[in-house]
Amino acid sequence: MTAAYIIVDMQITDMEQYKQYMAAAPAAVAAAGGEYLVRGGRFEVMEGSWQPARVAMLRFPGFEQAKAFYDGEMYALARAKRAGATQFFNMILVEGVAAPLV
Repeated sequence: MTAAYIIVDMQITDMEQYKQYMAAAPAAVAAAGGEYLVRGGRFEVMEGSWQPARVAMLRFPGFEQAKAFYDGEMYALARAKRAGATQFFNMILVEGVAAPLV
């Protein structure tokens, strides 16, 4: 199975409210077999004009598990805690590449 990744670019406008989302989302991610790879750390734009505000990246065992995470009840509850705490919250799901055979 090929891993899948969720990549998020967000602009937080209400950190106190967003902290509620940050407290709830990890359990939903873990329940779907996912893990955080990036959660708001330092970054540098290397090429292009994209100027992300805050980036998160999650890995799931496969595309369907990532979809199940997003569509699941646990994450719906977490998203409700985030409502109104961001200026924007852009999220994409992308399938990874199969590991090369050695």
